[in-house]
Amino acid sequence: MASTADNATAHHPAVELRGVSTHFGDTVIHRAIDLDVEAGQILGLVGGSGSGKTTLLREIVGLLPPTAGTVRLFGHSVFDRDPLVRRNLRRRFGMLFQHGALFSSLSVFDNIAFPLRELRVLDEDLIHDLVFLKLGMVELEARHGDLMPSELSGGMVKRVALARALSLEPELLVLDEPTSGLDPDLADSFVSLIAMLQKELGFTVVMVTHDLETLAGLATRVAVLAEQRIIACGTLAEVLAVDHPFIRSFFSSKNAAAALQKGFV
Repeated sequence: MASTADNATAHHPAVELRGVSTHFGDTVIHRAIDLDVEAGQILGLVGGSGSGKTTLLREIVGLLPPTAGTVRLFGHSVFDRDPLVRRNLRRRFGMLFQHGALFSSLSVFDNIAFPLRELRVLDEDLIHDLVFLKLGMVELEARHGDLMPSELSGGMVKRVALARALSLEPELLVLDEPTSGLDPDLADSFVSLIAMLQKELGFTVVMVTHDLETLAGLATRVAVLAEQRIIACGTLAEVLAVDHPFIRSFFSSKNAAAALQKGFV
């Protein structure tokens, strides 16, 4: 199980960005971003469309190298030259992509088993038991393991993708728009599930979301990405107190006020 008492996380942030800049040709996406996420925190990353939120997530998990700066997980560079270091880091985090990104040709069972089989150290009997354990963790039944992704509802896709992200019992869970495409009731249920699992397992969460109910209901800290940098980072109350045009616009509408109030409740 994930634990915030791990020796590596005891002395380093779970996520540490220093001077991260990202350029695509002449287009500047990020400029000298510094950000720490401590073990056990749930960080919500918000920003306008095109501000580079998902790009930053891809850099955190090592899918995209920044133009400049360093990205460290648990004190180790995600772009370390040593392939063993990189491989060990990949086992310590899981990622839930915006639309689930399930393998369409694989059953639910095989989607969840995929990361376990990639380890090449577990026998099939143990993988079988672990897959059904993960299905239970996300409140799905064993019979759902035989279904194909095309047979799943939107809510079930999210739960299967979450089970796969948790298959290696990660210390860090990275979420890209976890409630995107879900109706309000399903979104509330999914947020409650993540919150319950995080409380039980103690993993760190970095989450991109545009949904303010999800943000208020789940995040313990909020980072706001605008003007190519992090303009505010703290508790939601601390961020709301920052006098910045984007923050006023993003959080000040009637719909935003209602969502934040619901989240606080």
